[in-house]
Amino acid sequence: MASVLKSPDSLQLFRLSSQCLRRPRIRVPPPAFSTSRNVKATHTDTSSSNPSSTSGPKQNITVVDAAGRKRWTDLSVGGKAVRSTEQSFNFLVVIAGVVMTSAVGYVLYTEVFSTDSKTSHFNRATDQIRRDPRCTKLLGDGDKITAHGEPSWSRWARNRTLASTTSTDRYGTEHLHFKFYVEGPLNQGVVYVHMTKKPSQTEHEYHTLAVDIKGQQRIYLENVEDKKVGRMGPKMFGVRWW
Repeated sequence: MASVLKSPDSLQLFRLSSQCLRRPRIRVPPPAFSTSRNVKATHTDTSSSNPSSTSGPKQNITVVDAAGRKRWTDLSVGGKAVRSTEQSFNFLVVIAGVVMTSAVGYVLYTEVFSTDSKTSHFNRATDQIRRDPRCTKLLGDGDKITAHGEPSWSRWARNRTLASTTSTDRYGTEHLHFKFYVEGPLNQGVVYVHMTKKPSQTEHEYHTLAVDIKGQQRIYLENVEDKKVGRMGPKMFGVRWW
């Protein structure tokens, strides 16, 4: 009996150990996610995007035409004066542009594109020189012969000025004189052109087309005086009868 009894300290230690073993475990619940805040934010954004809630005061609407300007009947006296001045200025600008365009077109036609222009006569005379055997013999290959106007600072030969004069005699015949320069592989020369146009004619015709080449006699490609001599009749008893 005495061996079964235990000391008081041993009993107290046993009780404390039993209480520690019986203490319930504390379970931590999983975190809960709430969407109430997001729903509230979404609701706020949706309500703020409504144009009816932020619409300001309406603007005054004025009567304008298709161009975005006020109609003539809705303008004041000063506005009508300004509108009239503006339209008149625009009309004058258009008229000036038409006149200048017409003038430029006329000059281009008479000086370049017309068959009776100086440029056309220059091109035809150059082609005739390139085909003439006498000229190609002294200047070189016709395909390599170049022609240009008066010497100038321009390096572009065809941009050089073509010196020319025009006059009308007492019979109404128009005389056109101009000269230009030709260069070939063998030599170079100066071309003199004299053309006439009678009142009954629509285009100029050659009176003289001559080429002066350095160290050589003048070559006549066209000469009216030679044609007149060829058409003269023979003399009889020292008198030309026709």
